[in-house]
Amino acid sequence: MIEIIDIKKHYTTKGQEAQALRGITTRIQNGEFSALSGPSGSGKTTLLNLIGCLDSASSGSIFLDGKNLVSLTKQETIKIRQSKIGFIFQSYNLIPVLSAYENVALALEVQNMFSKAEIKHLVYEMLKNVGLEGYEKRKPSQLSGGQQQRVSVARALVKKPQIVLADEPTANLDSKNAETILHLMKEHNEKQKTTFLFSTHDELVLSFVNRKLSLRDGLLIADSKDQTNGE
Repeated sequence: MIEIIDIKKHYTTKGQEAQALRGITTRIQNGEFSALSGPSGSGKTTLLNLIGCLDSASSGSIFLDGKNLVSLTKQETIKIRQSKIGFIFQSYNLIPVLSAYENVALALEVQNMFSKAEIKHLVYEMLKNVGLEGYEKRKPSQLSGGQQQRVSVARALVKKPQIVLADEPTANLDSKNAETILHLMKEHNEKQKTTFLFSTHDELVLSFVNRKLSLRDGLLIADSKDQTNGE
C-alpha cells in the first residue's frame, strides 16, 4: 500500500516560489488500477515522481509498505526503484544504442540477482507477451512509436514490480496503439495484482481505470472510486 500524508512540493525559480503540490493526502491500495488526472500544471507528474523516488518532497510523508520514502538515503531510493517500481514514460526513454532485448534486460541486470540464462528467458517471454516476438534485436529507431512503448511496458513489467508508475503513457500513440497498450497493462494488473498508477488527461486511459484522483493547482479536488476495486 502507498500512503501519502500532507505531501508538499515547491520550487524556487529566479527568487519566485511556485507550489507544485499543496498538501495531498491519500492512499493507493495494493492491486489498484488508478489514475491521477488534471490539466497541465496540476501536479500529477510531480506527485508521480515523488512516489517513484525520482524527486524529493519539500515536506510530508510517502509510505510504501510502511517505509517512509521521504526519509530514505539516495542509495536506499535507488534500491527501491530497481526492485519495487516499474516506470513507463510518455517519451519511452529507451536507450537508442541498445536493442529491444537489451533495453528490457537492463532492468534485470542492474539488480545483480539473475543469471544470463534467467534474464534471457524472462526477457524473451515478456517481449512475446507484449507482442514483440521477433523484434528482439531491433533498435528503437527501427520500431514504431507503438512498438517502442511496448518495449517500455516490457521493461517495466519484466522485474515483476510491486507498482508501475505510468506518466502520460498514451500521449504519443494513436488510439489503436493506445488501446492495445492499455489492454496489456490491465491484463497484467488483473493476473499479477500489480498496482498501476497513471498520470494522464487522456479520456481513453480514464475509461480503463477503477479509480480517478483529480488534481488541480497542486490539490486533490476529487477522488472517484469503483467500489468493486480497492478498499
